[in-house]
Amino acid sequence: MQIHTLPLSYRYLQPAQAANGPVPLVLDSPHSGTEYPPDFNSAVPLGQLRTAEDTWVADLWAGALDHGVPMLSARFPRSYIDANRGLEEIDPLLLDEPWPEPLPDSPKVRLGKGLIWRMMDDGTPLYDRKLTLEEVRHRIEACWKPYHEQLLASVDALHAAYGQVWHINCHSMPSVAAEFATDKPGLVHPDFVLGDRDGATAAPAFREFVAEFLSGRGYSVTMNDPYKGVEIVRSCGDPANGRHSLQIEINRKLYMDETTLRPHAGFDKVRGDLTDLTVAMLGWMRSQLGK
Repeated sequence: MQIHTLPLSYRYLQPAQAANGPVPLVLDSPHSGTEYPPDFNSAVPLGQLRTAEDTWVADLWAGALDHGVPMLSARFPRSYIDANRGLEEIDPLLLDEPWPEPLPDSPKVRLGKGLIWRMMDDGTPLYDRKLTLEEVRHRIEACWKPYHEQLLASVDALHAAYGQVWHINCHSMPSVAAEFATDKPGLVHPDFVLGDRDGATAAPAFREFVAEFLSGRGYSVTMNDPYKGVEIVRSCGDPANGRHSLQIEINRKLYMDETTLRPHAGFDKVRGDLTDLTVAMLGWMRSQLGK
């Protein structure tokens, strides 16, 4: 099988310096990718594959760029390889031969949603074949590793400059959990879910500030239920050392038609509220830094 490579696995937008100087915040959207490599060879039609994307999420947060906040977003699709999974979360049922290293138990792999997905949220198999070890390793080297290296470099640079850094991991969720999406199928989701792995990846005050702002705008908000955050906040967050990483899930019904994937009249309101949230967070962060 011929292996294809994207010219670059991500987009990194680093805006001009904000009026008040550089900011200690970075955003990333790991599931916004829409460039499907020719070597994907999935058995699922493109229209169904696209339901796995965090459609419009990077666009919803784009107002942050006007305030000096850099944003990283994936170009590769989540269903090709999931940047929000650990490298050890490989599904042995996908492979044409055993993986050479031990594979620990993973709840995401059990759902068919490991590093490389085995099935869609409704249980539809992604492949009518087995993947080779070469294919898996190629996806890791061409997509996963460059994305993570750029994100961690950005977080490290801001932490070095300020002594503290804040990171938002940007996601979307369906209005109702599908059968194989989470361990709570059929759950009706709130407007926002904030995840910091129960306080392990960010100081609780950060999560509480964001929750209070969103609640003040009339949104329903839950924390760490049903999404606690996965690999990216785990790798970026270390609150004891001034590294605060928060996952934010947005209910898709707020801004788009979940069937056509097109934005509806609510899009502009959500986008405006997220821009206002960004401004509010930057003010709060400066207060934490004593600036």
